[in-house]
Amino acid sequence: MHPTLNIAIKAARRAGQIINRASNDLDLLKVTTKQPNDFVTEVDKAAEAAIIETLKDAYPGYGILAEESGTTPGTGNGDTEYQWIIDPLDGTTNFIHGMPQYAVSIALAKGGVIEQAVVFDPNRNELFTASKGAGAFLNERRIRVSKRTKLQDSLIGTGFPYRMFDHIDTYMVIFKELAQKTAGQRRPGAASLDLAYVACGRYDGFWEFGLSPWDMAAGALLIAEAGGLVSDLRGDATYLESGNLVAGTPKVFSPLLKLIQDKLPESVRG
Repeated sequence: MHPTLNIAIKAARRAGQIINRASNDLDLLKVTTKQPNDFVTEVDKAAEAAIIETLKDAYPGYGILAEESGTTPGTGNGDTEYQWIIDPLDGTTNFIHGMPQYAVSIALAKGGVIEQAVVFDPNRNELFTASKGAGAFLNERRIRVSKRTKLQDSLIGTGFPYRMFDHIDTYMVIFKELAQKTAGQRRPGAASLDLAYVACGRYDGFWEFGLSPWDMAAGALLIAEAGGLVSDLRGDATYLESGNLVAGTPKVFSPLLKLIQDKLPESVRG
């Protein structure tokens, strides 16, 4: 296992301990609204601080892109091309309500290319990991995307828009079409876990608009290393920049992407 992946796992488990302790006392939680329907808690902040401390102790020169604290550039010795991409608690709204569907997501990018990935579900103690070129794993067991080949037989994950509602009409058109042409759609509310579920075959595909890099970075590498495909709405690899993502098994990905593209106004593609 790569040393940077080991450190990311250590950081994710530290954050998971903080989250699990706090989940026992949700009534005492202080919740702040960043913008409508977008919440942050003291747990998000404490988990992020623990992650950053762990990563910086091991790799002090690496840059950081974190949901709550923003961007910190790398410093010196050629480390500037490395950047940790962190979501300390993906699924904060679920967490606040006691809904056990949330995760810690940590990825390491080199020159904008994701090389290491950890998605940790502290409720189920499920640790998803991947290193570029070395496969994807769930609790150290190799995982692969499902063998499904037909969109009509597929279970598809998604996420309803909750912050920016500019494209909600387009979204609902696509959702309606897929409701009729798949085995079902699911919207549990934590994109990093949704992507991990594609990687291990629980979902056969996934699509969502308006994601942030920390929602996607680790999960996208998990899928690629598990034999799946990931792109933006144009079929390109710029999903971290655009925030729009489509993923799936090799055979489900293409018809899923085409159906979405066929329903998109040009202004949404990217």
